[in-house]
Amino acid sequence: MTRYDRYGVSSEAQQKPSAPLATLNGGGVGTVTKTTTTMTDEEAMLLERANAEREEIFQRYDRGRDNSNIDSWEDPLFEVYTQADRYGFLHPEQPSTDPTASKQSDKHNTRVEMERVKKWYKMHRSWDSASTKENLQRRIMKGIPDRMRSAIWRQLLEIDQIKRVQNGPVYEQMLIVARECSPDIRQIDFDVNRQFRNHIFYRERYSVKQTSLFRVLAAYSMYNTEVGYCQGMSTVAAVLLMYFDEEDAFWALDVLLTNARYAMHGLYIVGFPKLMRFLAHHDRILGKCLPKLKKHLDKHEVHSVLYALKWFFVIFIERIPFSLCLRIWDIYMMFGQRVLTAMAYTILKMHKTKLLRMKDMDQITDFLQTSLHKQFGYDDDSVIKALQGSMDELKRLKLLTLQPPSSPNELPSLPRGQTVELSTNAMIGHRNELFNDREVALKEKIALYRSESKNEEDEQYNNGNLNGEYAHGEEEDDERTEKDYDDITEDTVSQLHTGLIRLPKQSQMFKGVSTGSLRTIQSFTTFATGTSLATSLNSLVIIDSLDEYCDNEHIIEESTRL
Repeated sequence: MTRYDRYGVSSEAQQKPSAPLATLNGGGVGTVTKTTTTMTDEEAMLLERANAEREEIFQRYDRGRDNSNIDSWEDPLFEVYTQADRYGFLHPEQPSTDPTASKQSDKHNTRVEMERVKKWYKMHRSWDSASTKENLQRRIMKGIPDRMRSAIWRQLLEIDQIKRVQNGPVYEQMLIVARECSPDIRQIDFDVNRQFRNHIFYRERYSVKQTSLFRVLAAYSMYNTEVGYCQGMSTVAAVLLMYFDEEDAFWALDVLLTNARYAMHGLYIVGFPKLMRFLAHHDRILGKCLPKLKKHLDKHEVHSVLYALKWFFVIFIERIPFSLCLRIWDIYMMFGQRVLTAMAYTILKMHKTKLLRMKDMDQITDFLQTSLHKQFGYDDDSVIKALQGSMDELKRLKLLTLQPPSSPNELPSLPRGQTVELSTNAMIGHRNELFNDREVALKEKIALYRSESKNEEDEQYNNGNLNGEYAHGEEEDDERTEKDYDDITEDTVSQLHTGLIRLPKQSQMFKGVSTGSLRTIQSFTTFATGTSLATSLNSLVIIDSLDEYCDNEHIIEESTRL
């Protein structure tokens, strides 16, 4: 079957030989291949504007903190925070623990960690020895000391070996190419400024680490053009940059996407095939191992797509405490993707009793999305011990390995670093707008229904029959934070358009989801054909009445078939 990339270029067209954007084997940068299609005057104007905007963004990062036009909202003050934890995250409140007991605990933990650092240092110096290979898995399950994490991750990902076989400064070459023609620069710039705003590395606009994150993502957008850039990659790259420099983070990101042990490439390409497999496999595990909890979640319409996206998409970042998340990353780099399915199962298994006592969708999703990130309820060692037990259990049940087997497009099919000729739309920055018949019909129905709903609402307003329910809903929406909107947006959109959820009738379709959430939908995900959700459903995002939309059963039925 013909597969289209994010710009609507078919797999057959991608395989046609074309001059690469960068001549890597020659050790230098070649000229950028421009499209041979004749452009209209409007397209030429848009291309000129896109080139100017891209160059302006790069120049801002080149100037760094010397930019004179940094808005106050881009560079918030530190005064609202009272402390930073050991990982660099800022917190507005002091921990509510006994200072004396906390100080004694810190001394004990420091003493234990220093002893472990000595063992890890010896093991690192003799990495290829038999004793290291014998003890490595056991010690990784105990956790890598933070001061050794950079060196050990470097070994697990084999970054030095990868850099040795490269011809020329590939990373710098890709940066030059990205500066000349990457269509993803604007989106990367937006996401860099939203990433880890409570971390000392990324807090200041155009700081050293923000600049490094921008450069890594920009370079990779042209190195692996089948993926380019996808939201979520910024989170992974930002964590890598906490432990690596720019070039090492670039190669570490490439390993995570393209090495068969991790194969995150399939999470970020058009259609998200691997994410779909993760969610389906997670549901199978729940049905087999936690049937009572699965029935409870289904009863309250809490499907896995509502809570598990970030578990798989960004390896549990911002869903569990960061210290525990790093422990999971340690194990993930050792064992690969099977760790994610086991950890997802472990979270629900450890909190099964608490979840069964919850009686509505809001309470359950808030617990899994927000509460566990703030306070997991168990210490890190206990969670890792439970994870190890889950891996053994799932292995016995033959559920540890992700099923069904991966499709070929979950790994790159084109040589990385050699970019196909970009179309005019791609250079301008337009996404693929190829719609299938079903999507066209849905878009037309939504547009028509939106128009009818607007007319009805205007008529009610003119007659003075509006009640205060809508205004009340708006006030409740205003209490949500931007982060809350982002989480609901991601989950709601994916839930509606992946067809993973059998929609109940009428208003229960989005039970517990605010009307304001739909109006903040961004293009977090795309259809399998490459169509941006924000493009294909731009009518949906400004529907003023969720209940009215849900009452239209024809649109709901059409949505479930997508």
